[in-house]
Amino acid sequence: MAQQELNARYAAVVEYRGSDFKGWQSQDGERTVQRCVEQGLSNVAGQPISVITAGRTDSGVHATGQVIHFDSPVERTDRAWVMGANTDLPFDIRLRAAQRVSDDFHARFKAIRRSYRYIILNQREASAVYGQLVTHEYRKINVSAMQKATTYLTGENDYSSFRASGCQARSPVRTITKLEVASAGPWIWIDVVANAFLQHMVRNLVGVLLTIGAGEEPVEWAKTVLQAKDRTKGGVTGRPEGLYLAKVEYPTEFAIIMPVPKPVRFW
Repeated sequence: MAQQELNARYAAVVEYRGSDFKGWQSQDGERTVQRCVEQGLSNVAGQPISVITAGRTDSGVHATGQVIHFDSPVERTDRAWVMGANTDLPFDIRLRAAQRVSDDFHARFKAIRRSYRYIILNQREASAVYGQLVTHEYRKINVSAMQKATTYLTGENDYSSFRASGCQARSPVRTITKLEVASAGPWIWIDVVANAFLQHMVRNLVGVLLTIGAGEEPVEWAKTVLQAKDRTKGGVTGRPEGLYLAKVEYPTEFAIIMPVPKPVRFW
């Protein structure tokens, strides 16, 4: 008997180490996360599967809680999607969970909050073990100064000074509900939660905070950069290695109950 065709929508959580990928988005001739994930899911479905992501990540950026959705003409159990795809996926990508969702769910457009964590190893020498997983900062960083600077950068603002020149977002206005800096020994981490992010926004925020933490600019410089609405006033962009997409949240009506791991830490 021929298998009945349908149009089932599924959501899934994807975890990956971005070190050896040219970012999320598929590119001809390049190893990307999207291409690998689609290949793994296509093998489970027995036919081509295309995925939509909550947010694209750059080369070298990692994720512990990336969310995708995809439509399948064949039905599979949640466990079959996860186990089947992981059998074919490379060691640096894993599906953590999958579930059937309503047809109006959209991984990108229905997301209401996204959380990132940026991890810095603040010591003279770089780490041989964590080199591709964290950002090394040899300068002595004043965490207290960084914490004070965050107060100028939260809320609903025009973040033009923190967007990449090639950013295609229609509006530079975003709402940051959380921007916190904490430390333990040589480790410094920055947690950022917002309704959405501009291209390179988190890394540019980190660049400003680290410049202040290194004593190269005063705390109030964060406000100056924000008010300038000019990327050229914002200083360097933080390196991609320390950045993790940690979590994506959706309205409760979609009942997204997939287990999302807590933001990564090494200490």
